Parts: sequence; C-alpha cells; structure tokens
Amino acid sequence: MPTNQDLVPLGAANSLALHALIRKYAEIAAQADQVRSALQRLTSDLTHIEGAIRLLDSSVDISAIRPNRSSSKRSQKGGVTSILLDVLREAEEPLPPRTITTRIMRQRGICAEDTVQFDATLKRVRASLRKQRIQGVLHPVGKDGLVQLWDIVQ
Repeated sequence: MPTNQDLVPLGAANSLALHALIRKYAEIAAQADQVRSALQRLTSDLTHIEGAIRLLDSSVDISAIRPNRSSSKRSQKGGVTSILLDVLREAEEPLPPRTITTRIMRQRGICAEDTVQFDATLKRVRASLRKQRIQGVLHPVGKDGLVQLWDIVQ
C-alpha cells in the first residue's frame, strides 16, 4: 500500500507544497473520522435517553426539548484574570471595571452590546479584581466619580 509520500511523483513541480497539503489533508481526515465517531456515540446516547424518557412518561414531546447551548466563549478558570491583567498592562492609565469588561469582551470576540453577556462578564471581572487586590497584584488608585479605578501594583 502506498504511503502519503509516494503520492507525489519524483521531480513534481511544487513537491514541497504538495507534501504539506497531503499531510494536512490526512490530518483533517483523521479529525473528521473522530468527529463522525463522536457523533455516532452521541446519537446512540440520545436514542437511549429518549427511550428512558418514554418509559417513564410516553406523553413527553421529545421534539420540544431544546438543546442547551454551552458558550464556547466561556473562559477556563483564571481566563478572565489573565486577560484582565493584559488589559491593565496595555492601558496607559488606570481603568474602571466597565472599561476593562468592554476590552475583555472585545478581545474575546464577544459583542459588548449583549447586556446579559456584559453583566455576566462584569461580575467575573469584579470578582477577579477583588481576588487580585487581596493577592497584592492590583490596587485601586482613586475614583472617577463613583467608579473605582484599577491598576497593577508596580
């Protein structure tokens, strides 16, 4: 059986590019196979759960069940903190929590006009600011009206 290396004839024009593309194609094809297998397992799981629901109550309308949409933009633990620190390092002056939140959302590609997402991110930013203040990494440096301004401890 020929290997991927044997697919490009000797002396072919653009052989380096062809080898790279063939390698990339094989990599993506392997990922597609894994996704197909995962989809097959998930479909089987759904079928079994649907059967269990029907055993308990056959009147439940399965088609009315909406999938939970997990946010792919959600940070891992500490993710907001690392971006928050980057935002404050890049800032030329101390910033209020709402400005920090807007910049974090912009960096993560999240629409800052989405008030629900903004409020959730602001809550995480404020918690991170408090934690970093306790750890001595950040400190409040005055106020802009009633809003606390934050900066990195030098």
